[in-house]
Amino acid sequence: MKEFSRTARIADFLKRELGTLIQMELRDPRIGMVSVTDAEVSRDLSHAKVYVTVMGKDSAEEAAESLAALNKAAGFLRSHVAKVNNARTTPQLRFYYDSSINRGQQLSQLIQRAVDSDRSRHADNDDEA
Repeated sequence: MKEFSRTARIADFLKRELGTLIQMELRDPRIGMVSVTDAEVSRDLSHAKVYVTVMGKDSAEEAAESLAALNKAAGFLRSHVAKVNNARTTPQLRFYYDSSINRGQQLSQLIQRAVDSDRSRHADNDDEA
């Protein structure tokens, strides 16, 4: 149980720290407006998957340039995190596009369309009665 809480704490720390570092320290215009949505740290703490969304980019293909720039800057970000984090090791960082927010928006739109359609059908039935 202790191991889980440690990886969870490190993931949470990485999420907060990287969110700030990407906004404040990276000057690459290809990155754009990035939000760090999640981080998963391996059990041995050697690797971390960092999930991001990019404002205005609605798919992994559209966000590819931002991801490439982030992965290129991973060493720089890792060294900055290591300075702040006084742990023995800092995980290797790998950035991935987080499509869950996009999927949620698409589902919300589908639900709204179904509700609207249902309402109009009921309104039509009420008019006929």
